Amino acid sequence: MTRDQYTLTDPTTLYEANEPQAQELDGPGTDAEMTPAADLGEQTYRGTGRLKGRKALITGGDSGIGGATAIAFAREGADVAISYLPEEEEDAQRIAGLIREAGTSAYTFPGDLTDAAFCKSLVADAVEALGGLDILVNNAGKQQFNEDLTTLSDEQFDATFKTNVYALFYITKAALPHLKPGSTIINSTSVQAYSPAAILVDYASTKATINTFTKALAQQLAPKGIRVNAVAPGPVWTPLQPAGGQPQEKLKDFGDESPIGRAGQPAELAPAYVFLASPESSYVAGETLNVNGGMPTP
Repeated sequence: MTRDQYTLTDPTTLYEANEPQAQELDGPGTDAEMTPAADLGEQTYRGTGRLKGRKALITGGDSGIGGATAIAFAREGADVAISYLPEEEEDAQRIAGLIREAGTSAYTFPGDLTDAAFCKSLVADAVEALGGLDILVNNAGKQQFNEDLTTLSDEQFDATFKTNVYALFYITKAALPHLKPGSTIINSTSVQAYSPAAILVDYASTKATINTFTKALAQQLAPKGIRVNAVAPGPVWTPLQPAGGQPQEKLKDFGDESPIGRAGQPAELAPAYVFLASPESSYVAGETLNVNGGMPTP
C-alpha cells in the first residue's frame, strides 16, 4: 500500500532513511544538493480539494517547508506563485513542475527579499499572474549560526532581520489591498522564538518578532474577515541547516532532542499550512501552531 499523510504510522521510525548527515552547502543551499534528500511530500501528499480555486503566494517556495507547502496547496486545488533567490532556480523549477502536474497553475518569481522594491513588485506581479490573491505565506528565512555576539557582524544581523522581518512587513503591507474577506496570511516562525539556541541570537530574535507581529496583526485584520496565523516548526531537515544554519558537527544529531527523537521533514509541516489556509480553520486567528516533535512551548 502506498503511504500518504493519512496512513497510520509510527512517527518515531517514520523517517529512519532520511536522518541528517554532516555536509556543507554553499550560499542559501538547495534541495537538489542535500544528502539525504528532504521529503517534501512528492510521493505521499494526497489532496482532497480543500483549497480548490484559491490563489496563493509563498515566499521561499522553492525548497524545504515552502516547497512542501506549495506542493500541498496545488494538490488541494490552489494556483501557486513562489518567490526564491535566483541561485535557487533549479529547485524552483522542480516545484513549479510538481504544481503543474497537480493540475493547477504555477508562477515563479526570483529575486532578493531584502530589497523593499522587489517585495512590492513581487506582490503586484503575483496578483497579476494569479488573477488575485487570497493566501499569503511569508516563509522565506535566513539562518546562520554564530557562537559569539562579538563576532556577529552588523551585516549579518541586518540581513537576518531584513529577510525574516522586513520582507514580511513589506510583502504583507503590499498584499493587504488585494485580500478580501476569507483570505488568510500564514507566517513561518520557529521553536527558536520560545527556546532560543545560544548560537542563533539574531535568527531567534526575528522569530520572536514574527510571533508578536502575527498576534498583533491578527487582531487588526480579524474584524475585516482576514485571518493571520503562524506555524512554528521545530528542527526540520531543510537546506537552511547544512547551508550554515547549524555547525557541521551538530548535523548528524540534528533533531534528536525532540521527544519524537528525530528531525522533522518538510512534508510533515505542509498539512499545518493547509489547515490554516483552508476554511476549516475559520475560527482560528492569532494562533501559532507548533509542529516541533513534541518540544514544549509556552
